[in-house]
Amino acid sequence: MPERIRWAVEHLALRPGCHVLEVGCGSGAAAQLVCERAGDTTMLAIDRSATAVARTTERNRRHVQAGTLTVRQVALAGLTVPAASFDVAFSVDVNLFWTTTAATELSVLRRALAPGGSLLIAYGTGPRPDRQDELLEQVRAAVDAHGFAAPVVLREERGSGVRARA
Repeated sequence: MPERIRWAVEHLALRPGCHVLEVGCGSGAAAQLVCERAGDTTMLAIDRSATAVARTTERNRRHVQAGTLTVRQVALAGLTVPAASFDVAFSVDVNLFWTTTAATELSVLRRALAPGGSLLIAYGTGPRPDRQDELLEQVRAAVDAHGFAAPVVLREERGSGVRARA
């Protein structure tokens, strides 16, 4: 299990019964940790890649069969869910947050999170080590501009990211 994924899941505000959204589920490692860690949690893991969706589904077959994990192939910009559906939303190593303004995607996340819900946009030790501080500040500013409360930059040995509240 990659340390950056363990780090990200450790920084989520998970509690029993919460509803979690993962953006960019990749291999399904984070989904596995979330489903195994928080009792009575339900989770939606999305990715625009059919390969990632297949990998996540296969890796987490028992969670999918139990109904605690749903995996969908959809880009975040195209995600349609009822407002305030999730208590926690997160991503690990999703580059769109630092390569674009992510305006549409952050609006989707803002709508999807319940009031007071937690957002974490996480990276390993940084999306670009030579520009880590600059890029994390760019992500923080974008999160702030889209109505999230108290966005802060987290930077530790095992990971980095931006955390905020809806």
